[in-house]
Amino acid sequence: MTGKNRTDDSLRYRRIVAKFGTNVLTASSDRLDSGRIAALVAQVAALHVQGIEVLVVTSGAIAAGAHRLGSRKGRKDMPYRQVLAAVGQTDLMQLYQQLFADHQITVAQTLLTRGDLADRQGYLNARNTLLAMLELRVVPIINENDVVAIDEIEGAKIGDNDNLSALVANLVDADLLILLTDTGGLYSADPALVSDAQLIPRVDRVDSRIEAIAGGSTSGAGVGGMMTKVQAAKLATAGGTNIVIAGGSEPEVLQRLAAGQAIGTFFPANVDRMESRKRWMLAGLSVKGSIVVDAGAARVLRDERRSLLPAGVQDVRGSFQRGEAVTVLDVEGGRIACGIANYDSDEILRIRGQRSDKIEDVLGHHYGSEVVHRDNLVLL
Repeated sequence: MTGKNRTDDSLRYRRIVAKFGTNVLTASSDRLDSGRIAALVAQVAALHVQGIEVLVVTSGAIAAGAHRLGSRKGRKDMPYRQVLAAVGQTDLMQLYQQLFADHQITVAQTLLTRGDLADRQGYLNARNTLLAMLELRVVPIINENDVVAIDEIEGAKIGDNDNLSALVANLVDADLLILLTDTGGLYSADPALVSDAQLIPRVDRVDSRIEAIAGGSTSGAGVGGMMTKVQAAKLATAGGTNIVIAGGSEPEVLQRLAAGQAIGTFFPANVDRMESRKRWMLAGLSVKGSIVVDAGAARVLRDERRSLLPAGVQDVRGSFQRGEAVTVLDVEGGRIACGIANYDSDEILRIRGQRSDKIEDVLGHHYGSEVVHRDNLVLL
């Protein structure tokens, strides 16, 4: 192929989600840095010309709004932050539109909330819309809809753009998720505090040690710290997407990562591509409750990938209906899997600990021998 639809064989990845954090877009200042953003747009444009599909998840709206209205230090109430987001989103998108237009590329603003993705139909609608944009050679510019998504509206807010980018990566079957940050990757300690902190170039599995290294701190103007990036890595890799945390000021960082160069911290995908229904369950946005299982059931689920039977159920937490998504927990509260329940929460409480052939005797009806069938389970 030739022209704009040509795909360069030297590039390893074909569909990339790139997340630009607030500290990257502002160059750690109090306002958007148009030069920094122009450089990132030019990198996306270079990949676009080579046939690589790129979706941009962007922060920066609140920072842009604060600059436009004048910062009122100390004021952090939710209505004020929503006003900043509404004002700043206009400036942010106008800047993206102008910069991409210089490369003859059309962009589309895409605002998402947790509610858009929690419902199965909404999830599919969002997926189809984003894939249609890519087919039409439009670059989606994605952000959480901070104007309407607030913590006080239960279940509305995703919380940060790191996790949003992981959800988008799973949503569109991305090959690679790139989180650009001002720290350049995951370090053995906070490099701002520890002078000899070492970059960790590869993390094969996000475990408690990695989570402890990431900590929970937030720096600069952004919402997410390194902990949210590690959480995003756990979600993305479990859905079959590779992820890199890298420095946003690295020269041509997007092209180099697209070619498979080692920059920052690389998290390889844990599984092969997962079909859309299981990705939706894995996202956990629609989980209505939890099922606690005994040690034997936990071992069978983890090691043998079998169905969850009522005999292994110890307890039920929350209220849910048959066909809704649930989390499966071990007795210590550790997450084992997400799945679709064959019975509602009250029914599972009544049949817990029973053999499968006793289900109809207890309930008076029978929807199958399994509380959650293995085809409807996604291990975490």
